[in-house]
Formats: sequence, structure tokens, C-alpha cells
Amino acid sequence: MRVVRATRFGGPEVLVAAEVPDPVPGPGQVLVDVAAVDTIYLETQLRSGWGGEFFALEPPYVPGGGIAGTVRAVGAGVDKAVWSGRRVAASLGVTGGYAERAVAGADSLAPVPEGLALTEAVALVHDGVTAAALLEATEPKPGETVLVVGASGGMGTLLVQLAKAAGARVVGTARGARKTALVRELGAGAVVDPGTPDWAERARGALGPAGADVVLDGVGGEVGAAAFGLVADGGRFSAHGAPTGGFAPVDPVAAQRRGVRLLGIGDVRLPEREHVRLLGRVLAEAAAGRLRPVIGGRFPLERAAEAHAAIEDRSLLGKVVLTV
Repeated sequence: MRVVRATRFGGPEVLVAAEVPDPVPGPGQVLVDVAAVDTIYLETQLRSGWGGEFFALEPPYVPGGGIAGTVRAVGAGVDKAVWSGRRVAASLGVTGGYAERAVAGADSLAPVPEGLALTEAVALVHDGVTAAALLEATEPKPGETVLVVGASGGMGTLLVQLAKAAGARVVGTARGARKTALVRELGAGAVVDPGTPDWAERARGALGPAGADVVLDGVGGEVGAAAFGLVADGGRFSAHGAPTGGFAPVDPVAAQRRGVRLLGIGDVRLPEREHVRLLGRVLAEAAAGRLRPVIGGRFPLERAAEAHAAIEDRSLLGKVVLTV
């Protein structure tokens, strides 16, 4: 079968197609004919060599942690009548997805509802689950104000929709006219461009004098630090994104003094059962037309290097998905 491997740590060009033997499902596993593969910013960071203290990766390896496809075969202990031939989505961790076929644990599978394309389903495997978990953790209430930092990305676009559906008033940040228009279309009442020097003041004007009840920071770095200043006293601040190279540097003492509850990426690292529960929820919402994964780019598997380049230059709206 075809795979794409990271042959060494480095730029997108290290992603090279290869032929390898088909995997075989072991006990409690299934073999999936992959139709679509999720891509997230973390995969570009890992490919570059970042994160060795968190992820034990040694090239060559096959990237990709989120897949959608059809179950081709089952291993021992898996109910063939339930899963064989079924359309599913699953998280594999951080490796194994950039492939024509992949092995997944049966307990990690979420059935994909009829009427929902597998490319749409795979876009929710990571970002949809994390967005739903963030909303459950921060609990925005009807009438509250939510600031989504990085609102035009794969997860940001989902956060805008979920916060709006919860009854909150949403303000987003996005760079440029195309991205700003998209965030407004998805339900944000106001959008500010963090590339402008006075963006924090403009965001404060949109949020109101008290600031945001909830800040969902998917950017980190200096932008995330400035966003912390926009959370209301007694509010909730989630620093879950670090595409700038680091999470928002927030002083926990200052947060405690203001009564701000801090959350980080650790608060949305979920056990498998919770991941499957939330994946099933967002898949159902998407199938019902209440949640729209925004896919800005679809690349064939063998063009994974181009997909990574598009993620890194932030030229596309929403998510990038590989098709097989």
C-alpha cells in the first residue's frame, strides 16, 4: 500500500511517498480503508523536530493521527457483524494515518452518520473533539461574551459556531478580509485583525468594558498574552494553542488575583472513551447541518508536503485534509 513518511526531521520536503506492506489488525483492532486524513498544525511541528520531549518519534515514520474510511477487516475479539464494511472515523494518536490503510483500535471508532462525507467527518476527529471539550470545560452561558483568538482556523471556526449555538455573543480574531468575512459568516458579531497595532483596544471595544467572560486562545505567544488582558474578572481563559511556538505566557498569580480560571491543553487531553463520545456528538451535529467544518484545502495523499506547506503559510481558510 501507499504511505507518506517523514524521512527525517525538517521542512515539508521530507514527506515522501513509499510502498509498504499492508498492516494486519491484531486483537481488538480493525483495518480501515482510509478515504481521508486529518492534518493539524501539531503534525508540522513534529515533522520539523519539535516536541521530542513529549512525543517519541524517530524518522522514518508515517505521520497522521486522524482518519476516516471504511472498515476492511477486523481482528480477534471484534464483532465483525457490527464493524465490517462500516464507515468510521478514529484517532490513532500521532502516527499511522498518512496511508491507504490503517489499523485502529475498535474502541476508538466512531460511526460516521449517513449523509456526512468522510472528508467532513475527518475534519472533526481532532479539532471538533477539542472544540467540544473546550466548550464543556469553559461552559459559556446564554448572554455571555466569548472571544475566540484564531477564529479562522480549523478549530477556531468550530469554536465560533459552538459558542454561538450555546447562546453566547462571539467576537473573533482573524487576519485579512477573507478570513474576517468567514468568521462573521459563521456567527461572530465582531471580528478584529490581530495584525493591527491597536487590535486589543478594538477587541475591548467590541467586547465591552468588562471584557470577555470566556477567552479561547488558539494562537499563544504575544497575541495570547494580550488576549489574557481582555478576559473579565471572574472569567475563564483557555490557553490551548501554540502555533506561534509557545502557549500564552499567563501569570497564574495575576489570574488568581482577578478570579480568572485558567485552562490549558492538558484540560482537553481526553481518555479514549471521552474522545469517542465527543466525536460522536460533533459528527451528529455536522450530519444534522448544525456544525460546519470549514475545509480550505484538499490534497491527494502523495501531495502531503504541499498540504504541510499550506498549513504553515496559513494561506487557506479553515482546515487542510488529505484524500486517499
